[in-house]
Amino acid sequence: MNEDERFILMKTRILKSFRWQEDIIIPLSKEFGISTEEMEEIFMNDLDMSSLEGLHGTFKVAELEALAMKFYADLRLCWFSKTLELVSADEADNICKSLAYDVINGKSYDESLIEGRKEILNIIKNYEY
Repeated sequence: MNEDERFILMKTRILKSFRWQEDIIIPLSKEFGISTEEMEEIFMNDLDMSSLEGLHGTFKVAELEALAMKFYADLRLCWFSKTLELVSADEADNICKSLAYDVINGKSYDESLIEGRKEILNIIKNYEY
């Protein structure tokens, strides 16, 4: 087996691993409406070994960030934080990240959204000039 064949084998093992399949390949292939094989081929062709080895952790962090940004929008924190300045940037960030962690750990998005609204209401009710 030459070096190129070895790299292909190693990349294939990474892409076929359970975590990669469950966390990245299957969700993205569904999102783009392509087969899992086609998604694997895209990663195989576009990423080198070090990118593949480090991507899984990065993907999970990005997923958390995307969820926090969704909470930021759905809770209208841009309005409460940036426009009205009733919620500080740190408070907004902490609320969103906390809710995102809750969802990643199994809590429903809708339940977390309700909790976030309660937190914001508590902050703006107790706001002092």
